[in-house]
Amino acid sequence: MRLQLKRPLIIFDLETTGTNITSDRIVEIAMIKIHPDFNEEEFCQRVNPGIPIPPEITEIHGISNEDIADAPSFNEIAQSVLDFISDGDLGGYNSNKFDIPVLAEELMRAGLTVDFSTKKFVDVQNIFHKMEQRTLAAAYQFYCNKTIENAHNALYDAKATWDVLKAQMDRYSELSEKVDELSKFTSVGNFTLLDFAGRIAKNDKEEAVYNFGKHKGKTVREVNKIEPGYYGWMLDADFPLYTKQVLRMEMEKIKQERQDSNSNQSMEAKLEALKKKFK
Repeated sequence: MRLQLKRPLIIFDLETTGTNITSDRIVEIAMIKIHPDFNEEEFCQRVNPGIPIPPEITEIHGISNEDIADAPSFNEIAQSVLDFISDGDLGGYNSNKFDIPVLAEELMRAGLTVDFSTKKFVDVQNIFHKMEQRTLAAAYQFYCNKTIENAHNALYDAKATWDVLKAQMDRYSELSEKVDELSKFTSVGNFTLLDFAGRIAKNDKEEAVYNFGKHKGKTVREVNKIEPGYYGWMLDADFPLYTKQVLRMEMEKIKQERQDSNSNQSMEAKLEALKKKFK
């Protein structure tokens, strides 16, 4: 196994009530924490989402409303989930686009402070698509020569994903052994996203820019000058909570820089006044 871990890597999978990041809810979460010495811990919990699971979704993952009737709400397990992932990086299958954003939304709805900016994200699907162009079942067959027999069981899928990543590391010598390099390889695009939904990004000057709509490519600072109401519109609109948090943090940064600048200008004015007074 060529993978080098400086800190734990948590491979996880979610089963949900649907595919809408902002409105659907988790019904099962499974995580495998791989420590730098490759010892493993598991966390698996079904969750009562507080909303009905549509029949067509139950047909996919096999979890019915009756199955989770007595399960805890996500609020009840949120702190345990956050504690489990707090010291590690995150990996999964299609996790960059779905599982990580959904998890961030659930944690924030539970009232917990979420900052994934220090974490690396390894999306096994992106490795697979860049190398072979297949699905998880095909990846499992291709890399591990095994057939998925219990698809859409969260823990089974998480274990299959971990097996695929190990096989990918053994198969492709050109893949870096370092998680931060794998994270870059499995990211999409040539720019740095600041939020999971891809609405806010960094340009080549390390400035926060809008990555969608009429202001795409413009800095948050620039848009705040020409259309200050745009910020309020985003906070009121149906954007993910994590996107809104990132935007709030950027606006706080801009506000603080403005206050520091005004303070410096005021200090300079006072010094100039004192110079004139004692001439």
